[in-house]
Amino acid sequence: MQEPIPGSSDDALSAIGPWGRPLLAAAKALALAGGLVFVLLVGMSIVSIVGRKLASAPLPGDVEVLQMCAAFACASFFAYCHLAGGDVKVDFFTARASRRTVQLLDALGSLLFALVGAALAWRSWVGAMGVKEAGETSIILGWPVWVAQVLMVPGFVLMALAGLYMAGLHLRRAVEVQS
Repeated sequence: MQEPIPGSSDDALSAIGPWGRPLLAAAKALALAGGLVFVLLVGMSIVSIVGRKLASAPLPGDVEVLQMCAAFACASFFAYCHLAGGDVKVDFFTARASRRTVQLLDALGSLLFALVGAALAWRSWVGAMGVKEAGETSIILGWPVWVAQVLMVPGFVLMALAGLYMAGLHLRRAVEVQS
């Protein structure tokens, strides 16, 4: 039997303080919405593939819908994953480091995570507004492309907020270890 891994999602979620609970709730809701979108996309793909093979009648624009909706769904998981401690971490170099050093490095990693989230949110918004101004639409369905890009922004904003929150949490832990 395996022992629980320090920093695993159960450990990380129980350490979320009162200020992090609303952030965690929002991240969880967005992740569930993203998961639901993926389930619906799988169903749509199955219907389209079966229709294509059995009746030569695929769903029109199925690939466009898949691309647009998957972009939103992918962006919706980052914040929850980070808050739950589900990020991929390579602890080879920190295996023998002090708890304080690990917390400081985790704080730095979370800060970088926040910066990437903020940059993605900003550029997704700017890109969407450029596409909206150009009036670009999908080829088959004629859907405005900018909508799919704008739908990614909340996930990236939440990603940035989760990174900032976790950076603060790790810094607080580093100070507590030192005391």
